[in-house]
Amino acid sequence: MDRITFEQEVRHLLERQEAFLTRRNIRLESSNGIYHRYQHPILTWEHTPIFWRFDLNYGTNPHLLERLGINTVFNAGAIEWNGKIVLIPRIESHDVKSFFAVAESDNGIDNFRFRDYPITMPETTDPDMNVYDLRVVQHEDGWIYGTFCTERKDESQPHDTSAAIAQNGIARTKDLINWERLPDLVSHSPQQRNCVLHPEFVDGQYAFYTRPMDGFINTGGGGGIGWGLCPDIENARIDEERIIDSKQYHTVKEVKNGMGPAPLKTEYGWLHLAHGVRRTAAGLRYVLYCFLCDLHEPWRITHQPGGHFIAPHGIERVGDVSNVVFCNGWVARENGDVFIYYASSDTRMHVATTTMEKLLDYTLNTPQDAGRTFACVEQRKALIEGNMPVVEKFRVSGFLPG
Repeated sequence: MDRITFEQEVRHLLERQEAFLTRRNIRLESSNGIYHRYQHPILTWEHTPIFWRFDLNYGTNPHLLERLGINTVFNAGAIEWNGKIVLIPRIESHDVKSFFAVAESDNGIDNFRFRDYPITMPETTDPDMNVYDLRVVQHEDGWIYGTFCTERKDESQPHDTSAAIAQNGIARTKDLINWERLPDLVSHSPQQRNCVLHPEFVDGQYAFYTRPMDGFINTGGGGGIGWGLCPDIENARIDEERIIDSKQYHTVKEVKNGMGPAPLKTEYGWLHLAHGVRRTAAGLRYVLYCFLCDLHEPWRITHQPGGHFIAPHGIERVGDVSNVVFCNGWVARENGDVFIYYASSDTRMHVATTTMEKLLDYTLNTPQDAGRTFACVEQRKALIEGNMPVVEKFRVSGFLPG
């Protein structure tokens, strides 16, 4: 194409993206009374800036071809910062390398825009092959921490090109621009990822929720959500790790489970959102579930509703890794609103909105998993029995058939 046509095409790319970025997101009717989903994903590959992907110079790219493609945008950490909702998602290039970048929105529902440049995450002396799934935690020590998975080749298996070792990387910042990389978390587990820093000191130490695993994919003798303390975040080491939420047969967490974002502090305890994995004929299915820990003993679970809280729905079931929802970021606002930022099928980001009042009602009053079919039926019959006086009123009025 000639230079004039080239410039027209560049303008067309930018105008089309601007219309896409400013599209209003519509809240959908709630099917469960707990939260609302929204019509559109809030972050996708299409939200990434045109100038991240295309060379916009006629002299070096006269055909206006995409040079560095983006495959997916998902698994975002979240924080409220300077009056905006800030997400730091995992962005995967066409070359399957992931990186982090900051996207901001005034309302947390739509109009998310990426900053001009991705985050430059410093390396340790043992460079990462890949980094992903960052949790953002504003700690009481004054720093904002990012804990994330750092992946490296497993050199003990040189002939297996998919063999990897995952550990927990740690970085910190005061401005979400400049990041200081700290040494990776050290523990007795061969593999660590989905680690989350507790927002407050516990017994004067830093506290981590962990997920010890024997293998990169398989839990082996490990698995479950762990808990451990370390005195020094600049050389983080956990010498004693205990499982506080175990995987369990024939539940939403029968294969493995792990923490989502950092917990929210409430008057009733620390509110958690975690992911659970079970095996199906179609492969692994990831869902989200909630639990509450004691306010003063944050390793002790006091309430855990049975079943999933959010599961893949509709188009959320389709993507690079299908039938998956995953969350590593949520924001509780001063007015009581809670924004839950979850990814679907390792492909895109969504938001679900609720209130702290509803979340606590759900977590405190939803029955636990009854354990087996007979007990589950008895549990449901008790709910039905309590509802029958209301049902009979509607039947007498003719609203329901008798």
